[in-house]
Amino acid sequence: MRTHSNWITRAEIGADIHAIREINLTAFETPMEADLVDALRADSSWIDGLSLVSTDEDGTLIGHALLTRCHIGDTSALCLAPCAVRPEYQKSGAGSSAIRAALKAAKDLGEHYVTVLGHPTYYPRFGFTRASTHGIGLTIDVPDEAMMALTLDETHPLPSGTVHYAAPFGI
Repeated sequence: MRTHSNWITRAEIGADIHAIREINLTAFETPMEADLVDALRADSSWIDGLSLVSTDEDGTLIGHALLTRCHIGDTSALCLAPCAVRPEYQKSGAGSSAIRAALKAAKDLGEHYVTVLGHPTYYPRFGFTRASTHGIGLTIDVPDEAMMALTLDETHPLPSGTVHYAAPFGI
């Protein structure tokens, strides 16, 4: 593992697309997540400015976090997925930096809600809590503790309902 404490974060640009695919290909065992990012980029759920990267001081892309449109019941929300970091930089803070930047960008755009299906020991550090405690669920069976949600603005409590993902997720 390589360590670094000052990751640079920014929204993706067109020149990053190949490197983002490579990050996802190396971070996961199958090309499914890399293919998902490509499919989401072509989908109406894509929101410019919500695909964030973390780079080192030389500008090399190290991590990636993506937020796309979903709905909780009829309420607009965002889905955080996938998040990926080059294997040699995992546990270095590059992923956390990209996620924090993505959540800030979403809040700056006036978004209120974010969902994530992921590791229950990782995502609470960003403020995510168990979705079921807010009456939020899925149409598929997943471990209850893995489905989480977050409000970006405490004046907007999380709505209840079933999460409807963008079509490329296949859920």
